[in-house]
Amino acid sequence: MFAQLRNPFILGILVLPQLMLSQKMDYTQEEKQFRPHFHFSPKNNWINDPNGMFYWEGTYHLYFQYHPFSNIWGPMHWGHATSEDLIHWKEQPIALFPDKLGTIFSGSAVVDHQNTSGFGSIENPPIVAIYTNHDHDGEDRGNRTYETQSIAYSLDKGYSWMKYDGNPVIANPGIKDFRDPKVFWDNKNQKWVMALAVKDVVYFYGSSNLKQWEKLSTFGKDMGNHSGVWECPELMELPIAGSPNKKWVLLVSINPGGPNGGSATQYFIGDWDGSTFTVDPNFAQQISQKQDFWLDFGKDNYASVSFDNLEHPDGKRVIIGWMSNWEYAREVPTQQWKNQMTIAREIDLVPFGKTFRLRVKPEPSIYKNTKLKKKWNQTTFDTKTVLIAENGTNLSNILLKSTLTPKENERYTFQLESPEGDLLTFGYDSTSRSFFLDRTGLQINSFSDDFAAQIQKATRTALTSNIPIEVIIDKTSVELFFDDGETALTALYFAKAPFNKLSLSSTTDKINLDDLTIFEIATPNEQK
Repeated sequence: MFAQLRNPFILGILVLPQLMLSQKMDYTQEEKQFRPHFHFSPKNNWINDPNGMFYWEGTYHLYFQYHPFSNIWGPMHWGHATSEDLIHWKEQPIALFPDKLGTIFSGSAVVDHQNTSGFGSIENPPIVAIYTNHDHDGEDRGNRTYETQSIAYSLDKGYSWMKYDGNPVIANPGIKDFRDPKVFWDNKNQKWVMALAVKDVVYFYGSSNLKQWEKLSTFGKDMGNHSGVWECPELMELPIAGSPNKKWVLLVSINPGGPNGGSATQYFIGDWDGSTFTVDPNFAQQISQKQDFWLDFGKDNYASVSFDNLEHPDGKRVIIGWMSNWEYAREVPTQQWKNQMTIAREIDLVPFGKTFRLRVKPEPSIYKNTKLKKKWNQTTFDTKTVLIAENGTNLSNILLKSTLTPKENERYTFQLESPEGDLLTFGYDSTSRSFFLDRTGLQINSFSDDFAAQIQKATRTALTSNIPIEVIIDKTSVELFFDDGETALTALYFAKAPFNKLSLSSTTDKINLDDLTIFEIATPNEQK
C-alpha cells in the first residue's frame, strides 16, 4: 500500500507513527545472519543511492535514498547517517521529506563557504542540498516534466533543512529522465557547476549562487555505453599517480548495461574548460577499440559519488556506492532492511598506454580497525592448500592482502566454505587474463534468477608480472581489489552459515604468493 501512496502530505502524516512502529520490531535470526558488520545499512526498510555526502568539522555526512515505510522501493526521502571515521556510522533522523513538488530523488550537497546563496553567512556557511523532485502524479498523468531540480539549506551543519521557497531552481524542459544533480565549486572559473543525467547524456549547468542556473553544454552522444538510462553523474579532477599533473574524470552510472549485467558505473577521462567536458583523444580511441572503463566490474557497486569539502593530502577523492543491483535489489533475502553501502574508497588515476585508468582502493580508515589473524612467511603453496579451517572460526569480517606471481595457463582460486555447503570463489585465470568472482555455489540464490546467473569476470589490464590482491569480506559482501586497485569487483553474497574455511588452489602447479596476511576487521555496526 505504501509503495503506491502518491500524496506527499499524507506521507508526512504517516511517517512518524510508522517509524515508531518499525523501531520496536525485534531483529530476527535472518537479520542477525545478514546485517553487515562495517558497511552502512539502515536500521529499517529500503535504501539505495548515496546522496549529498559532505565532510564538515570532523564529521562525514552520508544521505541516501530511503523509503521509511517499507523494505521495497517506494516514495523516496533522504535518510541520513554520520561518522567520524567512515567505519562507525550513526543513523540520524530523516533529512528531507516529500513535498508538493514530489518525492526526493538523488542529488548532492555542498558547503557554501562564500555564502554565494545568501542562506547563511561567512561565519556560518550554509550547507546546500541540490536534489531532484519526482512528481509521481505527473508521471501517472503522462506529463513528461515530472522531474525538476530543487534546493534546501541547513544552518546547523546538515542536521535540519529548510527548502528554498523558489523551488524548483531548474524546471524540466520536457524530458522524461532529468535527474540526479551533482554540484561542485569550480575554483578556477569561480562558479558552481552541476552535472545532470538526462536520458543517456549529461547536461552541464553553471550558477553563481545555486539558485539561478544556465545550461553550459551537453556530453555523451556517441560516447560510452548507452544500453540503459544514465544516472548519478559526477565531474571531478583527479591526480595522476607518480605525476604532478591532473585530469578531469566524469563518472556516469548506467542501468542496465553493466559489464556483468544490470547496473554499474562507467567513467570518462578528459578536460574541463569551465563550460565543456572534452574526452581525451587517446581515451576516446581506447573506448572505440572496445576497452572497458568501469569503476567496478562486480555486479554490486552502483551510483558511487564523492564527499564534498573533503581535502585529501594527495588530491584523491573519497567515494561510497550503493552495494546492490537493480536486477535483484528488491528481492535480496532480508526483511527488516534492504541493501547497504560499499566501504569508503579512494580514487585517482594511473597511466595506461597513452591515456589513463581509474584506480580504486579502500579508504585507509578501515586498516585502523584491524588486527592480525594469520600470516604466512612461506611464498610457495601446494596446488591446494587449506589456509584456515577451524571449528567456530568466522570469516565474515576479514581483510586479506597478498601478491600473486602467476604462471601461464594457470587458474588460481581462493575458496570460502561454510558448514552448510556454501561456496564462494574468486581469483585469476592467466589463460584468459581475467579475474573472476563466482557466487553460483551459495546455498541462498533462488530469490532471483539474475543473482547467480553467471560468473563475474574482468579482463586484466595491468602488464606487471605480479598481481597485488586485497580482499575485504563482510557478513554479506566481498570487495576485491586487484593490481593495486586498477581492477575492482564488488558482490553481495548470502550464505546459509558463516564461512569457516578458506583454501587456495591452482589447476596444475604450485602457487607463488608474497606475504599472505589475513586480518580481522572490527565489527562496529553489528546489531545485538
